[in-house]
Amino acid sequence: MAKKLGKKARKFAKKNLQSVMKRKRKLNSMFKKKSTPRRGNTDSLEDSKKLKHVQQVQEDPKGLIAEADVFSHHLGDIFNEQEEDLVEDVSESDGYLSEDSECPYISGSEDENCSEEKRDSVLLQEPNREIHEELANQKSKLDELCVKDPKFSEFLESRRSDLHKSRSEEIYSDEEDASSMDEDSIQENRTSNGCKVLTSSTVDVWCWLVMEQPNASVLTNVINGFRAACHYGVGSDEVSPQKIADREVFSKILTFILHEADDIFRRLMGISGSLNKDNILKVTNKSEWKTMRPLIKSFLRSSLFLLNQESDSQILMFVLSRLRSSIMFFAAFPSLAKKLIKISVHLWATGDESLSACSFLVIRDIASKFPSDYLDICLTKTYGAFIANCKFMESASSKHIEFLENSIVEIYSLDIQRSYQKVFFSVQQLASILKQALKTKKKDELKMIHSWQYINCISIWVKFVCCNFKNYDTQPLLFLIIGVLRGVAHLFPGPRYLPLRFKCVKMLNHLSLSCGVFIPVASMLFDCLEHKGNINADRSQQKQIDLSLSLKVPKHLLKSRGFQEASILLAIQLLSEHFSQWCYHVSFPELATIPLILLKRFYESTTLESLRRPVKRLMDQVQQNSDFIQRKRDEASFSPKDEPSVDSFLQLEKCNKSASFSRFYASIQQTSISQKAAN
Repeated sequence: MAKKLGKKARKFAKKNLQSVMKRKRKLNSMFKKKSTPRRGNTDSLEDSKKLKHVQQVQEDPKGLIAEADVFSHHLGDIFNEQEEDLVEDVSESDGYLSEDSECPYISGSEDENCSEEKRDSVLLQEPNREIHEELANQKSKLDELCVKDPKFSEFLESRRSDLHKSRSEEIYSDEEDASSMDEDSIQENRTSNGCKVLTSSTVDVWCWLVMEQPNASVLTNVINGFRAACHYGVGSDEVSPQKIADREVFSKILTFILHEADDIFRRLMGISGSLNKDNILKVTNKSEWKTMRPLIKSFLRSSLFLLNQESDSQILMFVLSRLRSSIMFFAAFPSLAKKLIKISVHLWATGDESLSACSFLVIRDIASKFPSDYLDICLTKTYGAFIANCKFMESASSKHIEFLENSIVEIYSLDIQRSYQKVFFSVQQLASILKQALKTKKKDELKMIHSWQYINCISIWVKFVCCNFKNYDTQPLLFLIIGVLRGVAHLFPGPRYLPLRFKCVKMLNHLSLSCGVFIPVASMLFDCLEHKGNINADRSQQKQIDLSLSLKVPKHLLKSRGFQEASILLAIQLLSEHFSQWCYHVSFPELATIPLILLKRFYESTTLESLRRPVKRLMDQVQQNSDFIQRKRDEASFSPKDEPSVDSFLQLEKCNKSASFSRFYASIQQTSISQKAAN
């Protein structure tokens, strides 16, 4: 016959067993949801894919997204490397470390423990006595610590006023019923299933112990608390051995670990100075490494988990900036280092201006400080991420794409010997796509050429050559890129593709200026003057068009005055840039002969004063500079075969920029900058 429970026991069961049953029902419902038949999941997945496809068709009726995806397919494996395996080691996969039982957990009802000790001993049944004894032992050890260290006692006394407040702010997995749970159910929630709630007082004590009495046992608990904070609010906290009480605790332990973890690790391991790829091996051979390795790995893994889950840019920037100080510890864990590269590249390519810059600093540190194998991974992944995120050009994204281009150039310039073959292979791939389009003239292949992905990829390697031509032998790459740009410019001769041609000419001018190689671009620019016949036909459309954000002009704008004025003025600007590069060269009169004839022909045929003025000004400046060079040539005593003398011709004037054409082009640049700032 079962023994009848006493009055106090029945009261205890009434208060606590309801919450236990509620938790069981909640867990059962979770398992039922997870055991949904696969067919239903598959059907829902297929439905979502169909819905996504329908939305893409509705949003992209012309198939621009499909074109970009085709180009990504061609250049996605451009370096012929497979995705790195980022699977973690089987050991220590959960990231939780076994704790020291002597480390104190301070509950929210510490002030009442002494007065309720006798009552709890009567109420608790046999299964709960062990928990009560464990709490009593922890309290006694805490009291011994207070007696041993007066500073800690003073610190604990200063925190007693906040204990009652922290108890009321504790948050549990079931937030709807948190306000109705009484003190006994909270205490039961703390100890059920071995979970321990981290309160603000507990975190304060741990942080104080770690800073004043550094040892691995207390640090283990703090690292576990950091792990729980990184998983806070993402669902896994329900089964974690530790639970974060509220957002205050989350913020406190997250800030402390990210600020102090690197210094604590270095202090416990006796590391002084900066770490690099040479002395990281010495660190891993230390006797302390065996003890600290699980702690460091758990810290790094939890930080990566937080980067994967967090969406706030400020928090992501803070975590990345703090991880940079511990970046060399990733070298001891290759799988975590590769995962950090993957996350950083994603944030670099898709984040806002500040987050993208912060992520790039992490990528650059890994590429420059880690062994060369990591540089190859950074090169491949940054270029692949750029291809995937440069499909479209808008006014809001143009600066970001330019930043991505400059970032890739900087990464590839870290080690030219390793990156040159990758760059050369990439340009060869672009050249093969162009060659196939020139051969077949198929519509799909032509679309791949006049796409932003193709043009932006060429732009990257143009900047790469311009940055490294003087210090490295990149002449074969230079000539290959020039051939690709000229081929793209001549592949689309119609007026609709003038913006694409202008971009090619601008990149050729950049190569010519940086590498000192003459590239004839005047003939590519005068094609736009042949389409001047319809300028006077439509004077109603005065709207200015930004040609920098388009590669092809819509048909309804071809006869508009705004488009034709913008195209001719841009052609004059690019032609002036070309002349300014060679305005001190001994052969400038021959260079300017044919362009002057074509400019005069255009000036005589057009009646628009808005175009006649800049053309007349350019003609006068070119003619004036040609006469200046001719006078200097007549005074020269060397022959055209004397190459050193030809190269040194007017070098003093070139350094001082004393020619009138240099001042003319400087005024054009200033006007262009002012117009961009106004827009």
